Amino acid sequence: MQTIEITLTPEQYNDGELLKQAVSRQSGIAESDIGHVEVVRRSLDSRRGIHYHVTVQYYLTDETYEAPDYSSPYRDCSHGRPVVIVGAGPAGLFAALRALELGLRPIIVERGQPVDRRKRDITQMVRSGIVPADSNWCYGEGGAGTYSDGKLYTRSNKRGNVAGILKRFVAHGADPKIMIDAHAHIGTDRLSGIIANIRSTIEGHGGTYHFNQRVSDLLIQDGSVKGVRCQSGETIEGDAVILATGHSARDIYELFDRRGWQLESKPFAMGVRVEHPQELINQIQYHSAHYSPLLPPAAYSLTTQTEGHGVFSFCMCPGGVIVPAATGDGEQVVNGMSNASRSSAFANSGIAVTVSAADAKAYGEDPLALLRFQQAVERRMYEAGGGHLNAPSQRLTDFCERRTTGQLNRSNYMGQCVAADLHEQLPPFIVKSLQQAFKDFNRKMRGFYTSEATLLAVESRTSSPIRIPRGQDGQHPQLQGLYPCGEGAGYAGGIVSSAMDGERAIENVFQNLETDQ
Repeated sequence: MQTIEITLTPEQYNDGELLKQAVSRQSGIAESDIGHVEVVRRSLDSRRGIHYHVTVQYYLTDETYEAPDYSSPYRDCSHGRPVVIVGAGPAGLFAALRALELGLRPIIVERGQPVDRRKRDITQMVRSGIVPADSNWCYGEGGAGTYSDGKLYTRSNKRGNVAGILKRFVAHGADPKIMIDAHAHIGTDRLSGIIANIRSTIEGHGGTYHFNQRVSDLLIQDGSVKGVRCQSGETIEGDAVILATGHSARDIYELFDRRGWQLESKPFAMGVRVEHPQELINQIQYHSAHYSPLLPPAAYSLTTQTEGHGVFSFCMCPGGVIVPAATGDGEQVVNGMSNASRSSAFANSGIAVTVSAADAKAYGEDPLALLRFQQAVERRMYEAGGGHLNAPSQRLTDFCERRTTGQLNRSNYMGQCVAADLHEQLPPFIVKSLQQAFKDFNRKMRGFYTSEATLLAVESRTSSPIRIPRGQDGQHPQLQGLYPCGEGAGYAGGIVSSAMDGERAIENVFQNLETDQ
């Protein structure tokens, strides 16, 4: 087996024979002597023409190719030491999978419903405009990522084994192509089945789930956390507790504040979701009015600096839809998602402005100040939309020129768009930063600034505005036996980084339990 780097046209990449011919020319080996060809890494480059940068492994005709093995050495942990994992999002689920390798018995406590029931709740939520308290786009098995796209891109390679996370996904039903994509994506329609398969693995090796159980307190014995108490009155005990509750579990932050347990304010980002026709984004990014079906729907990544604030694209969804992501009554929140095919006629992306404690002084100077700021904006957007998950919306050009939008563009929002003057509704510093950023983005992507684009508000759940601190051993400084992790604790920002942080948390649990024996 040999490995080479090669540049291919879309036609060469998508045709096996043309691919083999290109490998033959690059390697100097006769095409007839080349057996199996395997692409192990790919990235699309449209800066000077459109081509793929590809890493290829090829085998000679007399060599045997063996397909990759994505299985893991899970053990029967029915009698292992119990570890309570609060939250069945990426951090909690991957902590549980790693626990099965370490011989620990995971007990998963999830406030929401199993993924199939959760899907029905979300459908009903969109129809009725009423948000179920514990089963919605953020709460339930799989966490927020399950019904918001399934993008697997992360910059956190230095903090964990990204390939190992992707292998676990493939082993549970994901397309093996996620192993080779620079910006891997599963798709909401497929991710729910993968989450159910992960549950089968966990339960099949001795782990257990407690659904529809919202944690209301921690059980503390002899100075150590030994379990949780649920709102139902049930108590669930273990030798340690991993807290993986996600960025929207505000009741957990309020519990910590009420109990006097240490919390820290953490900068986050807030803005809008911008929606363009996908055809327009294709034309801009591929520098052509004619889109080839050999190419994926085009994406983009943008960032700029305004006066004192960073502005960046977030969770960009080519061929996607916009969803209502509030977790309670009186809130209006939007997010983006796309299915595996990314076949929608629209592209959308969060455009977020960094928010620090200095921006929210009017809401106090304690650790919950940024959370109160976040809540206040979400409530204002709810009122601006008239409730029922209506999204306050405005044409991009009208927002920047401070004009009222007379007629909205067509949108792929899973709800109703309501015309609103977002330049009057959003916090002034966010308005100013966005207005400057959109003009700058147009210099980087000619055509981005257009009346065909629509802004929907508010994109506010980019990350947690609070951090639950932990020491080098992974435990909370005041609560021995409690291991905060993932987005909810302020240590991750997406599916992969959360999954890695969950694995790190259970490894800390294992090490500390071994030391205590």
